[in-house]
Amino acid sequence: MAHPRPGDTVKVHYTARLDDGRVFDSSKERNPLEVTVGEGTPFPGLDEALIQMEAGEERTVTIPAARAYGPHRPELVLAVDRTELPEDLEPQVGQQLQVRHENGQVTAVRVAGVSDEQVTLDANHPLAGQDLTLDLELVAVGPRKSE
Repeated sequence: MAHPRPGDTVKVHYTARLDDGRVFDSSKERNPLEVTVGEGTPFPGLDEALIQMEAGEERTVTIPAARAYGPHRPELVLAVDRTELPEDLEPQVGQQLQVRHENGQVTAVRVAGVSDEQVTLDANHPLAGQDLTLDLELVAVGPRKSE
C-alpha cells in the first residue's frame, strides 16, 4: 500500500490527549476527520504523521507544541481596564470573547483572569504550548485534489 502524498485527501480517526493523559477531542463517535495532506490543517505535525502511514494503519504519535498549535506567546496576553469592556459584560475565566480592532479585524480571545480593575485576555490558541499525543487510524486515502 502507498503512503499518502501531499495533495491526497485522507480520512483519519483520532483521539487527542494532553501530557497528563486527558482526552480533549476524539472522532471515534462521529465521522473521521477529512484532511488534504500538505495543507498543514489543522496543524503541520498531523501531516507529518499521516505521510508515514498506510490506509488501515493505527499508530500513536506525539506532536510537539511547535508542530501543533505553536508555543504560548506572552505578547498575546493583555490586561485591559474593565471600563474598556461593555458595561453589561460579567467576564468569567475561560469565557470566549471577540475583540474588534480599530481596523475592523476581529480576534478571538479567552478570559484568563479577572480582578476588580482589570481583565486579562489571552489571544493564544487554548492548546498553544501543549505537546499533543494522537492515537491515529488512517481510514482511507483518496485521490489528490487535482485529480
